[in-house]
Amino acid sequence: MSSELEASTILELDPSAAMRERMAVTDVLYRYASTIDRRDLVGLRATLHDDIEAKYGNGDWIHGGDALLAWIDTATEGTVWQHHMLNVYHVDFVSDTEAKTLTYHTSHQTTSDAPDTCRKIVARYYDTVRKVDGRWLIADKYMQIGWTQEFHH
Repeated sequence: MSSELEASTILELDPSAAMRERMAVTDVLYRYASTIDRRDLVGLRATLHDDIEAKYGNGDWIHGGDALLAWIDTATEGTVWQHHMLNVYHVDFVSDTEAKTLTYHTSHQTTSDAPDTCRKIVARYYDTVRKVDGRWLIADKYMQIGWTQEFHH
């Protein structure tokens, strides 16, 4: 059976199950961002597939859940306040255990070394999310950065 037919069958045969799965996929994407905002590394790691592949802007690919967790921890070190605003535009089921997503992203950050400066990032996340042992996990993440801006007050 093709991936397109599998996805079509899931959506057509049980729309309420498809809606529940879509909500579970969006929840893991939102939880990823909110755990970063709170620097909840345990919660963040729980959103990541062990074999995740991730790339942020023009940076290098990061391989593995533990490596990505360490990278995010280092990248957000010194952040005193952070706020992600996400809007999940697409959840396209490839099968009953995989979905491709598109999420629009705007975030604001302040750091301890520049408390009067707010950095704004506008980007898109392209994710592959996989269901493992009944839980949706982020398996691939690419952040396409549109622009950044700093505000001072």
